[in-house]
Amino acid sequence: MTREHAGPLRSLRRYNYRLWAGGALVSNIGTGVQRTAQDWLVLTVLTHKSASVLGVVMALQFAPQMLLLPWTGSAADHMDRRRLLVATQTAMGALALALGLLTVSGLVRLWHVYVFAALFGAAAAFDAPVRQVFVSELVGEEDLHNAVTLNAMSFNMANLVGPAAAGLMIAAVGTGWAFLINGASFLAVLASLFLLRKDQLYPSERATRAPGAFAAGLKYVAGRRDLIVILIMLFLIGTFGLNFPIFISTMTVRVLHADARGFGMLSSVMAIGTVAGALLNARTARPTLKTLLWSALILGIGFSMAALAPGYWSFAAALVVVGGACMTFVVATNGLMQLSTEPAIRGRVMALRVGVALGATPIGAPTVGWVADRFGPRWALAVGAASGFVAAIIALYSLKRGDPR
Repeated sequence: MTREHAGPLRSLRRYNYRLWAGGALVSNIGTGVQRTAQDWLVLTVLTHKSASVLGVVMALQFAPQMLLLPWTGSAADHMDRRRLLVATQTAMGALALALGLLTVSGLVRLWHVYVFAALFGAAAAFDAPVRQVFVSELVGEEDLHNAVTLNAMSFNMANLVGPAAAGLMIAAVGTGWAFLINGASFLAVLASLFLLRKDQLYPSERATRAPGAFAAGLKYVAGRRDLIVILIMLFLIGTFGLNFPIFISTMTVRVLHADARGFGMLSSVMAIGTVAGALLNARTARPTLKTLLWSALILGIGFSMAALAPGYWSFAAALVVVGGACMTFVVATNGLMQLSTEPAIRGRVMALRVGVALGATPIGAPTVGWVADRFGPRWALAVGAASGFVAAIIALYSLKRGDPR
């Protein structure tokens, strides 16, 4: 039996990946708790249900993904990846603890959230590309797509627990403890990094340090029409579709009139779809451009269903569809770009991927927040639907033109 048919959980047979996945799961649960608590804090405590302000917070958190792009990808290609991950995870844990202490003490103000969002975003900008390429050192090239998919599934399994737990916690003791718990959760992933068996790692080729390393990465991508198509699709969906904190929170408080528990439950319900999408991807040996086409199309349909949903549970059902399609799309772009990129330049290419997918949030989040404030949450969801449909049209055009699949 070949490895690609050895089952959707085959990467877990490797000790190092199993250890890393366990630590990441705990940390991801904490992150899900904090993300929900931060959205609720901004929307209901520090403002009067302002989606525009929430959009600004998201913009500050994701702007570093693009602003720091010349350095983040090069760091992933040139530095020791395990040590870099220790640094970024430690920084994010410390920031979560500091914000938690401010909130528990009652001293937190909106400008504090702005500052911490920007600092957390800066640490995450260095963390994201190195975390994605580090997976290849845990499992090798053979199981890379499977491990990337299981990473995504772990993140979204955590989202089944984190938001729901956050909703209960906010109702019981307030938002501050959610931040403190997230800060403590980073200890799990740090422990996994220190306990890895170095003799079972698969070191990948390091790029040679030279001036113009970032420009070389851009030149590499510019010569790859298939990568350009993926990045255009990512830009559309990342800018206007991946604004779930705005979509879910505004629908919760303005249309569905649910409390913090209902808000947390909706985020967890959406995670059911993302886990299903991740399991489907884990069974796939290699994604294709057709995978991006149908997942973008279904994403547009799911957003349309959510925009037209008459009640709480119909909206929740639409979020399951959105979650599954979104996870399939995001994981497929990750796998396609990693597997088709030379190892020595992979960190810069993945940093560009993250920068395009999340770095455009400073454009998309305030825009979607303004639409939600001016025209209502349902029209904001319609913007997300349009991003999926346009991305699907681009993929179809690329396939008709005969681009690499």
